Amino acid sequence: MSENSKVTASHRQRAAIVYVRQSTLLQQMRNKESTARQYDLVQRAVALGWSGTQVSVVDEDQGISGASAAGRSGFADLAAQVGLGQVGIILALEVSRLARNNADWYRLLDLAAMTDTLVADADGVYHPRRFDDRLVLGMKGTMAEAELHILRARLDGGVRNKAARGELRRGLPVGLVWGEADGEILFHPDEAVVGVIRAVFERFTECGSARAVWLWLREQGLKWPLQPTGYVNGTEIVWVEPTYHAVHNTLTHPAYAGAYVYGRTRFERRLGKDGQVRNHRRVLPRDQWQVLIEDHHEGFITWEEYLANQDKIASNTRPRRHEPGTGAVREGCALLQGLAVCGTCGRKLAVFYQGPAKATPGYYCTGSGQLVDGRGTRHLHIGGQAIDAAVATAFLAALTPAALDACLKAADQLEASHDAALAQHRREVERARYDATRAERRYRAVDPDNRLVARGLEADWEKALTALAAAEAELSRRERRRPTALTAAEHATVLALADDLGAVWSAETTTDKDRKQLLHTLIEDVTLNLHRDAPDPRAEVLMRWKGGATSHLVVPIRRPQPKIRTSEDTIDLIRRLAVHYPDAQIAGILNRQGRRTARGLSYTASRVQSLRHHWNIPCHTKSDKPQEGELVTVAQAAAELGLAPSTLHRWLGDGFIAGEQDTPGAPWRIRLNDDLRNLFVDTAPDGWLATLEATLAYGVSRQTLLQRVKRGELKAVHVRTGRRKGLRIEPPTPQNSLF
Repeated sequence: MSENSKVTASHRQRAAIVYVRQSTLLQQMRNKESTARQYDLVQRAVALGWSGTQVSVVDEDQGISGASAAGRSGFADLAAQVGLGQVGIILALEVSRLARNNADWYRLLDLAAMTDTLVADADGVYHPRRFDDRLVLGMKGTMAEAELHILRARLDGGVRNKAARGELRRGLPVGLVWGEADGEILFHPDEAVVGVIRAVFERFTECGSARAVWLWLREQGLKWPLQPTGYVNGTEIVWVEPTYHAVHNTLTHPAYAGAYVYGRTRFERRLGKDGQVRNHRRVLPRDQWQVLIEDHHEGFITWEEYLANQDKIASNTRPRRHEPGTGAVREGCALLQGLAVCGTCGRKLAVFYQGPAKATPGYYCTGSGQLVDGRGTRHLHIGGQAIDAAVATAFLAALTPAALDACLKAADQLEASHDAALAQHRREVERARYDATRAERRYRAVDPDNRLVARGLEADWEKALTALAAAEAELSRRERRRPTALTAAEHATVLALADDLGAVWSAETTTDKDRKQLLHTLIEDVTLNLHRDAPDPRAEVLMRWKGGATSHLVVPIRRPQPKIRTSEDTIDLIRRLAVHYPDAQIAGILNRQGRRTARGLSYTASRVQSLRHHWNIPCHTKSDKPQEGELVTVAQAAAELGLAPSTLHRWLGDGFIAGEQDTPGAPWRIRLNDDLRNLFVDTAPDGWLATLEATLAYGVSRQTLLQRVKRGELKAVHVRTGRRKGLRIEPPTPQNSLF
């Protein structure tokens, strides 16, 4: 059957789509002829009967692999138009251009069969509804997918085989370049690049922290080499400010240790939150690397030093909960941070600080405790000052024989650190001088009449000269600050310091971080066991030194003191009495009732005042007006006011009126004055509300309402006669409203 016989008028009434795709951008740049052949399919569509206006080209997927439909917007739009019945024919140079995945390929064929859409390639025109054509299209799709697998297997096998010999040229970190021989890796020809990389590893050996190395680079004002282009074969360098990420990558890359590695990462396909399948890059542990060739080339450090550095960096990372690890030393004053271990459960102890300035250290176990009175308690919680002092004393005693060597080595390391920074600054001056000389040569070589070029080269020369002057000034400044070598007198001073290492340890110039770094060099861990309930409360400290030796210490601790707390009813009584009486009178009332402080002492005015301040109880304020009326009993006051005595007792208990009671059980006495008489009326003012109505008007509970009356925030009277006798409260002030 000919091609034209499959094309009907119904097909020609719809659009013709030419699908153009190259798998990679490199193929798009190099395979020009293949791209031209795909665009020429427009003429074939015209030859099959479509007009030029009906033919559209879909080339949005250039440079994207056909192994999946993910990320191919052009293929997705094509499938959508086919599903809507808007396409009469799809043209591609080969069916593999459309899809190299059977799932995507058969989905497109099903849509084309349902909407009567033709598919054409260089071999012919096919109708997906016809069995023979669908069989051929299915075989072509299967072969396209199999071809992709075979090509990948061949390429991957060649890559792995070459990588196994250490000859596969992949990207190298800055400071290393590929040589001319197969698998040859050399140091970067720029001495300044090599110098800063060496300085990083030397500094890490001294301080043991990637962050400390990064801060040292910034403190010394050193630049960092960046290789922006030519990652595999180029040697162009741009100098930038150092970053922590760059320093960390340098310390963890195995190529700097002379090792050739391949397969440190692996791509895994996962379903994203948006429902799309995406590739994720996962870093593999060292035992899962595909290729690891030690001593492949000359490195900045040995492989053993590299492994030790990785262990140090891993230990600097803050350990997860209940997992071992020390973490990098911090600036706090807790000397056993990262070293203290719980003797009960074996977990690392956490650090806390207390005191007014939060400068008193302590240790506690993060393990599960027990519930006491509904609150969780720790099975180890102790202050750290005495334990830190005991461990420091034992450490200094063990360090005394080697104190002299330690002091002299410290001085040598200080000089070496400055020398490394100065050497790098000298290289920067040399590099800046070369840049200035090259800019001068370029400026002098230009035609003077070509002012457009000459002005630009002159500006570059001036910029290079400015950079050279700045580099020379920085070098001169740092040379003046360089510490000089130790003289004979200074050596004698060092010897004297070695005899009194405790003075050096306690000196103000020795920071807590320095002390902790010294402890970490010799001590593996310190295990704490508490015996608080023993006749002699103590903490047993087991110091485990690096190398296996142990030291046992016993540190006396204070017996736990009982919690001191004043009873709640006493606090409530003071709160009620403070409204009417001064502190001295309140202390007398409390003492007459037989109450005592939390420490078993009698009350005084100062102790009552201290309690009020702690519980935020306002003090009694005397009125300027002299008190009126006489003190009468509750029964006399009730008869005078025309009330039942129970009503006055209830108001006394609620705190609405003031009363006096010399001793518990004695009759209350009430000062009968005009203010008290005005609280009891025969008729309430107009509009005043009963208690229930007032709660609704103010929108609060009955208890809150009575508290406001007690504090004097709301005015209230007591109606003593009639059917609606009882408490009446002033209504809220109406608020102006726009409506």
